Order: sequence, then structure tokens, then C-alpha cells
Amino acid sequence: MNQKKTSPADNRQTSSHHRHEPRNEQDNGTQGQEQPAQSQVEEVPEPSHEMNGVDHQGATSKQQEHEGADSNHAHMDHKDSSMDHSHMDHEMSGMDHSHMNHEMSGMDHGMGGMDHSMHMGNFKQKFWLSLVLAIPIVILSPMMGIELPFQFTFPGSDWIVLLLGTILFFYGGQPFLSGAKMELKQKSPAMMTLIAMGITVSYFYSLYAFIANHFLAVPHVMDFFWELATLIVIMLLGHWIEMNAVSNAGNALQKLAELLPKEVIRKNADGSEEQIPLEEVTNKTQLIVRSGDKLPTDGTILEGETTIDESAVTGESRRVPKTIGSTVIGGSVNGNGTITMEVTGTGEDSYLAKVMEMVRKAQADKSRLEALSDKVAKWLFYIALVAGVLAFAVWLFVADLPTALDRMVTVFVIACPHALGLAIPLVVARSTSIAAKNGLLLKNRNALENAHHVDYLILDKTGTLTEGTFTVTGIEATGSLFASEVLAYLAGLEKTANHPIAEGILAQAEKENITAKKATDVQTRTGIGLEGVIDGQKWLIVNQKGLEQLAIQYQGNSLKNYQEQGNTISYLVHDGKVEGIVALGDKVKPEASQFIQKVKDLGITPVMATGDNQAAAQAVADYLGIEAFHAAMLPDDKERLVSDYVKEGKRVVMVGDGINDAPSLARATIGIAIGAGTDVAIDSADVVLTNSEPQDILHFLTLAKKTRRKMIQNLWWGAGYNIFAIPLAAGVLAPIGIILNPAVGAVLMSMSTIIVAINAMTLSIEKSGD
Repeated sequence: MNQKKTSPADNRQTSSHHRHEPRNEQDNGTQGQEQPAQSQVEEVPEPSHEMNGVDHQGATSKQQEHEGADSNHAHMDHKDSSMDHSHMDHEMSGMDHSHMNHEMSGMDHGMGGMDHSMHMGNFKQKFWLSLVLAIPIVILSPMMGIELPFQFTFPGSDWIVLLLGTILFFYGGQPFLSGAKMELKQKSPAMMTLIAMGITVSYFYSLYAFIANHFLAVPHVMDFFWELATLIVIMLLGHWIEMNAVSNAGNALQKLAELLPKEVIRKNADGSEEQIPLEEVTNKTQLIVRSGDKLPTDGTILEGETTIDESAVTGESRRVPKTIGSTVIGGSVNGNGTITMEVTGTGEDSYLAKVMEMVRKAQADKSRLEALSDKVAKWLFYIALVAGVLAFAVWLFVADLPTALDRMVTVFVIACPHALGLAIPLVVARSTSIAAKNGLLLKNRNALENAHHVDYLILDKTGTLTEGTFTVTGIEATGSLFASEVLAYLAGLEKTANHPIAEGILAQAEKENITAKKATDVQTRTGIGLEGVIDGQKWLIVNQKGLEQLAIQYQGNSLKNYQEQGNTISYLVHDGKVEGIVALGDKVKPEASQFIQKVKDLGITPVMATGDNQAAAQAVADYLGIEAFHAAMLPDDKERLVSDYVKEGKRVVMVGDGINDAPSLARATIGIAIGAGTDVAIDSADVVLTNSEPQDILHFLTLAKKTRRKMIQNLWWGAGYNIFAIPLAAGVLAPIGIILNPAVGAVLMSMSTIIVAINAMTLSIEKSGD
């Protein structure tokens, strides 16, 4: 970590220091096994990109193996990551998650603390079927004892109402009854409990009224079948609107498991090959991985050279060269070479299992956040319960049992107004519609509530602030050639290579429509570059180490500038002279600098957390004006960084795009995934930037503030009805002759619902596409 300005969480252990501490063999769950060699390599203080020292044949220097995305993930500290693996399946094949609490995975907590699409049935279907049942009830049953103009009755109609009301209560009301059961079990009554109280009291009191009116010699008792039907239908509609607006969160844990193949090729002691299920693989097993295959486990290469696409795991876009002794990560994709690897991590010891456990724990902790509407519902539940019981006791004393029951039931039914059920869903529906038009996919509506005040914005570097691709950032001719000719010579020599530098040069030549020179007898000069013959003369591409071995001095004016920006420099050499240089690196997005300044203007502290090396991170941070940054971070380092801020009571937005960002995305107050990132990162986030533009984060923050303001306004309208109606329904003004007329209560309920709907539709932000 390198920080120019102290921040509240600065006392935490830095990742670079953490990575060089002596490790106990038991720390990473591999007791008795030899630690990978890379974990013992000291960091080389070279001010260039982690691609420095690339062997153009595809070999990787020790420094490169240690730094950046090609970090040795096998030595992740189990103690530091605080991961409890007791629930993990030791067989990685398919990663049996049946024992994990899937209701904690990516759930939306806005309506009662659970993902109702998973646990409460299909709300859309329930709504339409319940509506069919409710229409006859609304037509045949009076509203709080008042017959409306469109209503009528006929002999036996009350039996139809009873039958339909019973079906509706047990079918349409089932999600709310189940939700209330879970909330009460957790000792945290909220929206579901309030709704369940309203519909339960309405149904059973109406059942009592039916029996009393038909079979008991008592005066006519008012029923609440009309309130039961409309309450269930409107609450189902509210849930459906919100679920339809907010994207399904998906299952990050399942996406992690799907990164691994189901079968692998084992190399036996006699040299023969055998295809076996992944669950049969153990540590020290030798596996053969061919070109294009996924790596099934973590391991070390014993034979062969290749490049590995780790983008699905690390989020880093470029392919990483690997050779004998290099460590590889399960879930990444093999490039052009065939390799033999020795397994070093399976089951809970593997990189993916550790990331999976961190995601699971972070989502479980985050699920405990309470939605704003649930807080209001909780207070209303307690207020209504106390008011109803007191009303019953008082009226029982001053009047009779039927009057006391009538007052208590009226309080309970009024306590759950229809407006409160629509107050938040209508705002969420409007907000998500606006967001979708402006490059934002909202997956968890709690993010809208929690973004009104943000303290820290933690950003991954690669793919978030930078383009995420290893490209040519500059070509200069330093001798008798033109810059286009330098590129032609470079492309000719690199034409048959498959490492990232070659890919970047060839891509640039294609972009500029430059024809590569024809090179023959191209040979690798191990550790420094390669050489070949073009037009009968020897040409070389070398790195800084190669220049030193060739005793060539070069001090170009722009060289220092390229190096300070974290670029990798390669030199085109002919006849003992440097004829040209090419700089390659990960370009900073053009809009990133302006974005960081706007973040600061909002009073939010930007923090960069990256797996890249110190030099690359320093260059980007200095260029963008980010004063606090952390380099060479593993997934548990990022998750711990976010967790430390959250524990300090800070609101943290984490932005990332790779699997290594998934735990911190899940842990943050709000996780924002880059749309071009991995599925796991997207599934772990609360918000997705579909256009992958950092500027859209500012649009989200603006929208979130306005959305929360509308939510609070609607909750006041919805709850305000209760503040006025509950005391009147309880009869507090009865001594002066004022008792809430049921018709007046119905009118107030309708007015609050209409006001809530109109207020939600006025939400907007000043941006094109709204």
C-alpha cells in the first residue's frame, strides 16, 4: 500500500507487507507441502509495468510471477481472511452448495428480508389469480360496512364471498404469512408481519362475522372481506412491480462453481493418460491441460510453456505467460500450449473456494441490512399492536365485547394501508426505469437507499479506471526509420509469438494498416527478447536487461515519462543501435481523470485497490490524482480493506470487474460491477454499469439521492395515514363524540394511495434518455 494522505483505515496491514511475511505452513491449509517458490521472491523495485522482463518466448520472470494479476494466489492466508470452511464441500466438482444458505446469495432485501421470487412463489401468477378471486369479493362485499354504487348482493352471495375470501387468504396471502413467520423467527417484525397482521385479522374477524350473522342471535357484525381482498391484491402488485423493476441478483456462488470442468486428464506414473471426474483429483496429482481447456485446480507447471487467460478469475484482460515452475489458478483458461501441472489446491484449499467462501460470508452479513420501509413497518406494527390491545381493553370496559372487538380489528386493519405497500415499489419501478435508460442496471434496491451519503469510493484499476487491455501506448523512431517502419519491423519479428507484448504490437499494426516485415530465422534470446533476419540483416527486440547485456546505452527524452506511467518498454535494435522503442501498457480511460475530480467534489474520498504492482498503481494514481491507493492486493486483501471501512461505520462503494473483486463487491455498502466484467463480479454486485463507463457511477449517486428523497416522501404519505387514522380508529376522541367513520377511513386510504403513485412518477434526473 502506498498512501499520500492518511485515511481512517490506514492502520490496517498493507498487502505488500502482508505478502512478504514469513508464513507458517499451516496458515494456508497445506501442512507438510512445499510452498510455491514465487511466494519467497523479494519484490524488485523497478518503476515499470509488471510486464517488464517478459521473455518473448513466453517465459515469465520471477518478478512478473510475483506482481500484478499473476500473483501467487496459492498462499492466501486463511486466518487473515477469517474464512470458516467447515461448510465447504471438499470436492470441487460442481461445488455442492446445497448446504449453503442460498437465500443469502444475491438476495433482494427490499420487501421483507428475502428474495420472494425464490422463496415465495411467482408473484406475477399469484397477483393475477388473486385479482380474479378479488373482483367478485369487491363487487359483492361492502367496504368497511359502506356499499359502493357498483356493488350489489343476491341470496347466497355472502357464501360466495366467504369461499373466495378463504381461498384468497390462504393462496394470495401465503407469501406474507410465510414472510411474517421468518421475520418473527428472527425477532425482527417488518413489512411482512404488518401485512400478515392486517390480512389475518381481516379474514378471521370476517369469518367470525359470517358465523355471527348467520348462526348466532347477535346484531349484524361488519366484516372485512373487501379490505382482505384489496389488501392482498395491492400488496402482491407492489411486490411484483418491485421484483419486475429490480433485476434478479443471480447466483455468484453457482457461477464460481461453473468455472471448473467436470472431467480432467490425469497423467499416471507410467506416462499414460486417463480421463477422470474432477472430484477424484487430490493434491500432487499430475494433470494434462491442452490448449483452450479450463484449468481444473490450482497448481504448478511441471512441463510445457503457455499463456493463461486469467480474466475470468482476476479480471485482468491480458494473457499471462507461464513456464515451468509457474503457478496457475483453477478456473482460468489455457492458451496455445499444452502443459502438465501438479495439483496444489483442491476443495477448500483452492483459490476459487476461498473466494466463494468470502462471497458467501459477505452476502450473509450484508443481508442483515434493514430496508427503510421495513423500519417504518416495524414501528407501525408495534404501534398498531399496542393501540389495538389498548383500544380493546378500554372499549371492553366502557362498552361491550362486540364493540371492543370491532375497534381493535379496525385498528389492526387500518394499520396496514394500501399506500404503504406501494410507497416504495412505485418509486423503485420509476427509478430502475430511469437507471436502465442511463446505463445502470439496479439489482438490489437497498443500494438506492444506502447511497444518499457515501464516504469512500474504492475502485479497481484494470478495467475500471483503465481500458483493461495491454496495448501500444507509444511508438518512437530513434534512428533512420520512420515510426511506421519501426512498427513494421516489430510486427515482423513478433508475428509468430503469442505473448501479450506480441499481441499488442500486432494489434497496433493491424489498426494502423501496417504490413509486417517478413522475418526469418526468428530465435528467442532467453530473458531479454528475440532476434531475427529481415532483408538479410539481423534485428532484435529486447527489454532493458537486453540493452545492458548488449552494452547499448540509450537515454531517450520520453523514456522516463513512459516508465513513470507504468509502461513496458521494448527496444528495436539494429547494428548495435536503438532504432525505435515501443511502449505498452493499460491505457487510462479518457474520462477517468474528470470522474475522479467530480467524486472529490461530492466530498467522497476515492481509493484505488488493484492487484497490479506498485509502479503501475503509483503511475495511475498520480495521473488521476488519487491520493490513497493499495497495490498488489489479493481478493482477501480487498475484502478486508472494504470490511475495515464498513466496521468504522463508513459507507463504502466498491467498483470492480473481476472474480477477485467479488468478495469486496459483496461486502461493500454498495457493490458496483463493470458491465464488461465477469459474471461472478456482476452477480455479487448491487448495481451494474451496462456501458462500463465510470461516469455512470455519478449518475447513480445522483439518482440514488433523489430516489431516497421520494421514498421518504412516500413513506410519510403512507405512514401519515396511520398517524392520523390509528388513534381515531382506536377511539381516542370518543369522549368528545369523534370516532373515525369507516367511510372516511376508506377515503383517506384511497387519497394516500393516489398521492403516493403521483409522487413516484415525478422522479427524474437531468440526463438524456430519461
